Amino acid sequence: QIQLAESGGGSVQAGGSLKLSCVIIGDISDSYCIGWIRQVPGKDREGVATIYFGGGQNGQKRYREDVRGRFTISLDNDKNTLSLQMNNLTAEDTAMYSCAADGSLPPCTVHAGGGEYRGQGTQVTVSS
Repeated sequence: QIQLAESGGGSVQAGGSLKLSCVIIGDISDSYCIGWIRQVPGKDREGVATIYFGGGQNGQKRYREDVRGRFTISLDNDKNTLSLQMNNLTAEDTAMYSCAADGSLPPCTVHAGGGEYRGQGTQVTVSS
């Protein structure tokens, strides 16, 4: 069983930065992937940034197109804190952000906004 708890959300002006953190309780050594997802009310969840462990991908990182170059995902060496550094934020980044993890088997659903395990989320609001 994996538990995830996010922090670091808030309100910023466009062009600003925020860093989200996710405390991971449990062992994710066998997880196929872990990452950040977001959701705007009335819309589907979407994957933001993902780290892949399974399938020989060994830590490969992938980002959705509209955050690439602005957001950076990282996992500490002890694998108990997942972070998302968000720079040059825009109003379109406003959403509830959650960390998510999959089990040991493919496919990776986190990349598509899923995840077998998900935290409660932290709100990010960007004003233009």
